[in-house]
Amino acid sequence: MTFKEIKSSFHNELSPFFDEQEIDSFFYLVLEKFHQLKRVDLALQPDLTVSSAELEQWKLVLEQLKTQKPIQYILGETFFCDLVFKVNEHTLIPRPETEELVYWILDEIKKQNKFNSTLVDIGTGTGCIPISLKKNLPESTVFGIDISEEALKIAKENAEMNEVKVQFMQKNILETSDLQNQFDVIVSNPPYVRNLEKAEINTNVLAFEPHLALFVSDEDPLIFYRKIADLALKNLKPNGLLFFEINQYLGKETVELLQNLGFKSIELRKDIYGNDRMIKASVV
Repeated sequence: MTFKEIKSSFHNELSPFFDEQEIDSFFYLVLEKFHQLKRVDLALQPDLTVSSAELEQWKLVLEQLKTQKPIQYILGETFFCDLVFKVNEHTLIPRPETEELVYWILDEIKKQNKFNSTLVDIGTGTGCIPISLKKNLPESTVFGIDISEEALKIAKENAEMNEVKVQFMQKNILETSDLQNQFDVIVSNPPYVRNLEKAEINTNVLAFEPHLALFVSDEDPLIFYRKIADLALKNLKPNGLLFFEINQYLGKETVELLQNLGFKSIELRKDIYGNDRMIKASVV
């Protein structure tokens, strides 16, 4: 069977679930993962074929995609900040909006000329935030915290794969009274989706990504922000910075929370999709 025929069958069988562009994206991701071939290679050699064993691999991927299982989980990896990260059912899939947060942090550190900063990411998941920061700031000291032992296992593998040293710790942040260190930057992308917003969540996220890392109660949706902000007041150095990824519907409320706690220079930013998505605040 040729790759051209496989691509055609992807479109035929997946069109009820995904648009044409997404299906193309899936096909070329699998092509590169399984065969180390890119779109241009196929354009130059349109009649390339696969073996029977390889075809079975493709069929397996196709069947999983029909269940709307994310392609990143099927392939076991994804890209973030130009790096490759392992992912599995214990970790959220890193998203483009979080890349924007990382680049904002890097810009602020460069502005302050603090290349040997000490940074911590709370709720680290795959480790994509601290690993990307460390990769761009090799002189820095970087930590990652998560409640999930399984997520930390993946984060440690990702740090090793990307050849950086990040110190990972298992903690329940809601039960932590002190971070036992002073930081130039504290960053977190904590659980922030309210149960009332579940109806807006795509099936591929709701059915496959870890709810522990996604959802908070409708009654107290800012519980993690309040706790982490309290810790930041204790554990940020003078002029230290706090960064959050936030619920797009709770930008005003999150800003007010930080104002009430005494944070200064609070800035709310929109993501590439025009949603309120990230906040920077400082302590004096």
